[in-house]
Amino acid sequence: MSQSTESNHDSSPFTAPGFLISAGLVALILVIGIVIFLLPKGGTAAQPAPASSSGNVPTQSSAPAAAGGESICGLPSSNDTALGTAPTSKWELVGKMAVPTEPKTFGPGKTDPDGFRSCFAHSPTGALYAAMNVAALGSSGAPELEKKLADKLLVPGVGRDAAIRETNAGTGSSGNSTTIQVQGFLMKSYTPSEANLDLAFKTDTGALGHTTISMRWMEGDWKVKPADDGVTFSNVSQLKDLSGFILWSGI
Repeated sequence: MSQSTESNHDSSPFTAPGFLISAGLVALILVIGIVIFLLPKGGTAAQPAPASSSGNVPTQSSAPAAAGGESICGLPSSNDTALGTAPTSKWELVGKMAVPTEPKTFGPGKTDPDGFRSCFAHSPTGALYAAMNVAALGSSGAPELEKKLADKLLVPGVGRDAAIRETNAGTGSSGNSTTIQVQGFLMKSYTPSEANLDLAFKTDTGALGHTTISMRWMEGDWKVKPADDGVTFSNVSQLKDLSGFILWSGI
């Protein structure tokens, strides 16, 4: 990435109107790319905190998974509590974004005729696949998919209500041509009910950034936990490189 200096304006890109109005899940994945582009390139870029040793070694167990752990479409669950290596996966495009797909093991176990993807395995890998596919659906530019995503794959609450209002208002991703591809990840924490992931992205301009996403296991699938204002991806910041991330990408 070229090193250039850009003057800082009075308002941060994180508080600019274009960022604040993108509270819905749909617009936010593309706003990540815009924010990264607007960040000063001459400053010190944030780096992810090193993962603990327990986070870098997958925890394997031969014990049976807890009752009720299977996904709503019957994908197998796992007692693993960490994900320290990149999964081997097939990849396919959802819109312009490459996503992992293993329908019989990790998900999506269900793909509707309109392209809506859901049902992921109750495991760290399943949570990662779910986060990636949610990001792709949110940047698809298809209004019906975006509305369905906010309705079906967000944890119910005031944040979900805010995201639905945004999608119904038409502030989606359809008019934005920015392309983002995941380049790596870190599983920050995992329990059978909650997963927190750090995803590293690269925009089509070559800028690198990362953002966190929190997920909850409920109703037999992984759902995204938005903030009260509907923002789903948080702590967006620029990266100088991918040091500290587990490299993983389809493109």
